[in-house]
Amino acid sequence: MKKTISLLLAMMMVLLAFGAVPALAEKTVVTYWSNDRHDETYMTEMINKFNAEHDNIEIQMTIMTDDFENSILLAYQGGTAPDLVGQSIDVKNFADIGAIVNLRPYIEKDEEYQKVNEPFTHAFEGLNAIGDEIYWVPSGMRSGVRIEYNKALLEASGFEGIPATLAEYIEMAKKITADGAANNPVTYGIGFTSSSPFERQLEMMAQVSGVFYYDYANGKFDFTGYKPFLEAGRELVAVAYPDQQGVDNMRAQFAAGAFALWGNASQEAGVFTNQFPITDFEWGVAPVPSLDGEIKGALQTNPNKGYIMMSSSKNKDAAWEVIKYFQSEEFLKGYLEGGFTLPITSYMDGVIDKTKLGRMADFGLLDYESVYPAVPSINLTGDNYRTVLWNAIMGYVDIDEAINDLNTRYNQCYDEDIMYGSVQRLVIKDYNPLQPSAGTAEYLDK
Repeated sequence: MKKTISLLLAMMMVLLAFGAVPALAEKTVVTYWSNDRHDETYMTEMINKFNAEHDNIEIQMTIMTDDFENSILLAYQGGTAPDLVGQSIDVKNFADIGAIVNLRPYIEKDEEYQKVNEPFTHAFEGLNAIGDEIYWVPSGMRSGVRIEYNKALLEASGFEGIPATLAEYIEMAKKITADGAANNPVTYGIGFTSSSPFERQLEMMAQVSGVFYYDYANGKFDFTGYKPFLEAGRELVAVAYPDQQGVDNMRAQFAAGAFALWGNASQEAGVFTNQFPITDFEWGVAPVPSLDGEIKGALQTNPNKGYIMMSSSKNKDAAWEVIKYFQSEEFLKGYLEGGFTLPITSYMDGVIDKTKLGRMADFGLLDYESVYPAVPSINLTGDNYRTVLWNAIMGYVDIDEAINDLNTRYNQCYDEDIMYGSVQRLVIKDYNPLQPSAGTAEYLDK
């Protein structure tokens, strides 16, 4: 009798073990490709938590920072694309070839997701949505550019804060540089990086002055309005820290007190707290000045940390469960309080403990910050506008010639792309520069 019972128990254990193997094999793997490294530790921690708590789905994350969009396109064409990708791709290009999934049907069935993420409020034409189709939903947003400043250097030259007009800003930079000539080591009024220097200050000053490089109302490129900002740039460069280095090198110089004025967005909160901690002086954060002190256009902000589902995914329902997890209240609370991004929804803004944000709190969104509709992506021949405009500031090319070149070249390439069907003309007839995403977009074939 004992032998029989022992045999039966042994057989049951074998059967249970055999059953466990297929159960493990049936776990659905959801692959996710990201080009974000700054949040890798948190993402890995939370993915491990999910995998430990779920028997039916496993998340596998791969981080790639080089040639992200092209890598995804090649993988899709070759049948090896992941289930989910980070939002840093041109949505319209991928939607036009049927490579990505419209998430609206999933979103409409999920009230909790809607409550936390406010997806219909944050559907931006050409950026994460096309018409009524929503391809990703932002978890947060990076602020528009601010002026970070060395309070000690400003005060030493008789200034208390950042002025409202560009002309006053230039005079401030000039005086701080003049006063700094007597210091040891010498200090300067302003610094520019060699990495997209026009974008980080002057382009955003133009934006809030109502100047933008794409004319949404008429569906064409127009760089004419940048002329006074290029002239201003020449004055600023003349009194700037003399060596334009990579962005991290210039951040380190600012943190060391080498110059007083620096322009960049909300990621600088973490930079000057952790990467290059500022300990020898107090630093402030202020809005960029406009041409005449009035705000005539929106300051561009960038929604971020969204998740796109590839149409080639064999695990779409499981992939949606992963999106829901990444954009759940619990996940986002830790992400936002970790200072990885600013809250984009009013719901999460009310949930997070703002005392944990540190200097990120100084980059809270301004009432005139907004998201611009995505500018059509064209096959441009020659240097892009930021390179050309900075070359004009540096005196390598004439300002008027640079503007004429850009107007001609961009619109010729745009017209050719429209003719060949690789892009459509974007027109927003009721366009308002202070509310750029509020208008109704049309895509034209000519």
